[in-house]
Amino acid sequence: MNEQNILIVRCGEVALKGMNKPYFERMLVDRIRRNLKAFKGVDIKRQEGLIFIRAEKDLDIDAIIKETAKVFGVASISKAVEAEPELEAIGRASVDYMMNLIEERGVETFKVEAKRADKNFPVKSPEIGRIIGAKVLIGCKVLKVDVHNPDVLLHVDVRTDRAYIYEGKVNGFGGLPLGTNGKGMVLLSGGIDSPVAAWMMAKRGMMIEAVHFHSYPYTSPRAQEKVEDLARILSTYVGRFKMHVINLLPIQEAIVANCPEEETTILVRRFMMRIAEKVAEKNDCMMLITGENLGQVASQTAESLVVTDASVSKPVMRPLIAMDKIDIMEKAKEIGTYEKSIEPYEDCCTVFLPKHPTTKPRLERILESESKLDCEALIEAAVASAEIVNIRVE
Repeated sequence: MNEQNILIVRCGEVALKGMNKPYFERMLVDRIRRNLKAFKGVDIKRQEGLIFIRAEKDLDIDAIIKETAKVFGVASISKAVEAEPELEAIGRASVDYMMNLIEERGVETFKVEAKRADKNFPVKSPEIGRIIGAKVLIGCKVLKVDVHNPDVLLHVDVRTDRAYIYEGKVNGFGGLPLGTNGKGMVLLSGGIDSPVAAWMMAKRGMMIEAVHFHSYPYTSPRAQEKVEDLARILSTYVGRFKMHVINLLPIQEAIVANCPEEETTILVRRFMMRIAEKVAEKNDCMMLITGENLGQVASQTAESLVVTDASVSKPVMRPLIAMDKIDIMEKAKEIGTYEKSIEPYEDCCTVFLPKHPTTKPRLERILESESKLDCEALIEAAVASAEIVNIRVE
């Protein structure tokens, strides 16, 4: 058997990028290296449309697989053994591989599925499968072939320099490597939605920064700590990033003192967007990202979203816009943010919440209300007061 652990990493959409494929593959390899930098004795190379990770035997291969699966752009990972690309060597390696599985799991049935990436190999894929299957039957007397529901589907992948034998695949998240699609500014709250929205945009290759609003002393320091915890969970996927923390209370108090109560929610939302846009401009972010979901609350009706968007010029990405809440919750559980998100700490959106918020705001009326405020001064003061928290994996 091998002196090293070998992992075969398959690309997702990266494989479809045509002339740009080498660039995306290089970015993907770089991201995998970053995720595995804590492991010494790991070598990563791309070859023939795949990425191969070779790790010393004493390393925790399951931990390496787990960290690799977090990298956006990775479709799947397989732990493999290798052999010389000739049938006798492949047969011996396959017998050894199956004998280990018999000892470890007591498997009884198998099926071989072969392919030859090297079309110069003299034997075609179906015949490779039949030959290797026969060798396994001879070498492992207790095994039987089951073509419909085998205990083990044994893959044989014959390439130019080596052949690889493996069983299953650990699924990655797919998507595109971080850094291939610019940078966005996410409005990050302590709720379920915005961390998922940030994760989904990062999966599309977008680097992120975050802006978080609080209303201290109406909201507690523990509420901000919760958001920082959420941000650190996100950083395990997106790497380190900055979070700009801004106290929204002066703006909320000005709105409550000067504007109709039912417009409070939409007015606050417009200020949040404009502040986020200012911060985005200073930090080279191309767009804003929110966790808004159509019709979920008063500020997320179609009419409210149109009025909100009218406050900024940068595009607003809403990756959750048409998702059901239950699907968002399931995604939050999958990426590990859900339990933190449901901790019962208040956020700024619950402060001065009107009893009957308008659900169909009209832009002209909102502009009339905003004319009673010194909007630019309030926005500039908020941006100037921002505190930066550097988020990194602990």
